[in-house]
Amino acid sequence: MPHRSNRDALMDFSKAQYDYDPAALATVCERILAADVVVNLCHPLGTATGAAHYLNAVADLAAAMPDLERRDFIRVAGDTAEDGDWVGLAGYFTGVMVAPWLDIPPTGHQVAMRYHEFFRFEGGQVVEIQAIWDIPELMMQCAAWPMAPSLGRTWQAPGPATQDGLQSGPRDAARASSAAGLVSNMLSGLLDFAEGGAGAMGLERYWHPKMNWYGPAGIGTNRGIAGFRHWHQIPFLKAMPDRRGTGGKGALFADGDYVGITGWPNMQMTLSGDGWMGIAPANQPLTMRSLDFWRCEHGLIRENWVLVDLLDVYRQLGVDVFERMRELTPVPLNRGCLAG
Repeated sequence: MPHRSNRDALMDFSKAQYDYDPAALATVCERILAADVVVNLCHPLGTATGAAHYLNAVADLAAAMPDLERRDFIRVAGDTAEDGDWVGLAGYFTGVMVAPWLDIPPTGHQVAMRYHEFFRFEGGQVVEIQAIWDIPELMMQCAAWPMAPSLGRTWQAPGPATQDGLQSGPRDAARASSAAGLVSNMLSGLLDFAEGGAGAMGLERYWHPKMNWYGPAGIGTNRGIAGFRHWHQIPFLKAMPDRRGTGGKGALFADGDYVGITGWPNMQMTLSGDGWMGIAPANQPLTMRSLDFWRCEHGLIRENWVLVDLLDVYRQLGVDVFERMRELTPVPLNRGCLAG
């Protein structure tokens, strides 16, 4: 099985960004990315073919944070029945923000932005990338988030409590199969909401009593089943009770106690009710891109890292978050504040 070599290839990719070295990163990408790799980045970065799309996105971020540093805290690999071998990386970019990025005003202080990135391998090369960077998290640190506040706690989500997220060595197929089965059954249970309501989902069968659900900025972190339900699940399902999958576009894989799921998109629903992120019911069909990691412990899910491309959701609703941000943080005022 190629999982170990695929993980190792992505280690070089991450090392070239730890002390950001554009030449080293370009060399690694030339070696491990196929010439026609499809690079799916979150809104507004978009999708394009070729490594340059990813390289340019990181270079633009480094222009705003010259001391840019990448820190992975999860690295997992596995295969899926749907579309082959994947590696998933989670971590955060950090640095001192001294210039604007995507018109987000600089703070002159250290900032951090979480990422979830998934890489699909064929024949030893990456042929597809799916990446969500938590841009709203950066907006909030720069006092530039123009939308509703998170119901959950917005903070720098931690890495795994067990400090073993950077998987290495041979893959434990038996543990991976057990973890994948647990998460798969939990996801199937969530879909039972449409028929039997909250009780039909059976959350207590799958989630640890001290579970942590690390959602994206705009939703936030929640602890325990009660916190998860009150600060995320109830508002989400109240607003979109018909949410469902997208016909097999999400690929689930596991590595030891860790499970990852891809999706571009992997959910579809209709925004028919009130209560989610302060958005009014628009009765509009939506799709969602969500890239998730779970950590299982003693037969239950203990931690779940979730990033949703929320800016793409707003785009589908006809809301330009960046235009609202620019109105909230006009450039002359930013310059005056920094100068003062």
